[in-house]
Amino acid sequence: MAGGAGTDIQMSNRADSRKVVLFAVMASLVLLNLVTFIEAYPEIQVNNSGCCSNRPLAKDFSAFYVGAWRLLHDASNVYTPGAVDDGGPVVLPQPETYKYLPSFLVMVVPLLALGYQQALIAFDVFQFLLLPLIALLIYKLVGEKGAAVTIVVAIVVLLQPLPLFNWGLSASYYWQWAEGQSKVLETFLILLSLYLGKSDRPFVSGVVLALSAFDPRFALAALPLFVMYNRARLREALLASAAVFLFTNAALLFPGVGSGFVTMLLSVGLSTPIYYYALIPLLTILSITLVNLREVVSAFRGRKILTESESSPY
Repeated sequence: MAGGAGTDIQMSNRADSRKVVLFAVMASLVLLNLVTFIEAYPEIQVNNSGCCSNRPLAKDFSAFYVGAWRLLHDASNVYTPGAVDDGGPVVLPQPETYKYLPSFLVMVVPLLALGYQQALIAFDVFQFLLLPLIALLIYKLVGEKGAAVTIVVAIVVLLQPLPLFNWGLSASYYWQWAEGQSKVLETFLILLSLYLGKSDRPFVSGVVLALSAFDPRFALAALPLFVMYNRARLREALLASAAVFLFTNAALLFPGVGSGFVTMLLSVGLSTPIYYYALIPLLTILSITLVNLREVVSAFRGRKILTESESSPY
């Protein structure tokens, strides 16, 4: 009995030590990301050619901010490129084209209470504060795979070390902060959806995945993991996701919004490349998928077997 109790204590101590190490590593990664945030902060204040152009551009956040104003006051021009003489916010040299689904603009609307520059900084700060929660979600999703695997995934998600030029420790995060992009929020929502599925809350998991799908590329990339984590009650999760997705994008039915979205998609949307900041959700999804590859394959095989057995008359 005494020996068994001693073994239990040792195992508990090892588990506690592992948690302390993981906490220290993830806290360090968030602090290193702060270094990149500080490096990028001056870039937030100026208009230049950004990472990948040869002409002066407004920040990507201008598309979100002006798009949110237009959704409330001039919905038919949400997807109109450049400036519109409709009394909306003036962003020089001209606002960037809005390329996401309307659901994201609803999230941006509260930021209209601030001026453009203040709203951009507030959006960046809000997303930076999500990083500790993202670290916790990483632990909840892959912690059982071992400390080494968890640390590797955490490095991929929280830092993405790629020190190019004068772009801090991470080109991905430098341009995420410099452009006022939305990829940290999107990553957080996807990870939260997966965790809710793992916690057997398929309805809420589906709702959160729908909220993350304003840029559908990454929600689609996360679908195999979504299926895996919700496999016990997948229909409920998918129905919730589909219903919320349709509801939150009902603005596409407004005059000019749906047609503007299709025009944008065919003209510039489909040809938009994967910029540095897009690697944040993309590599997050890929790393967690690789860690769970066997479980993902098993989940899809299980669904196939279940479907065949349900359709069989015998």
